[in-house]
Amino acid sequence: MSFNATPDASNSLMEHAAQSADAVVHSTQRLANQAVDGVSHSLQAAGRQVRDGAHLASDKTVAYIREQPVKSVLIAAATGAALVALAHLAVRPGNPQ
Repeated sequence: MSFNATPDASNSLMEHAAQSADAVVHSTQRLANQAVDGVSHSLQAAGRQVRDGAHLASDKTVAYIREQPVKSVLIAAATGAALVALAHLAVRPGNPQ
């Protein structure tokens, strides 16, 4: 079985195939753009939630410091001392064996 197409039929077939491929490419680009837009909107919403949470935590911290200033200073000093102790342990040379 052989296919003997005229040049016009071959050109028409190739043009149709090219148009179909072009349509697939445009459709794929559109879907990819929609997916990227969806991810972008999700990330923006997550960023807003994190920012709002940080503002809330900051406000609560400031309120606690105003209500308990001495206790807040003692907590900060203890935290600083613990960090210095950890840093000292981290840079201390290993014990010889």
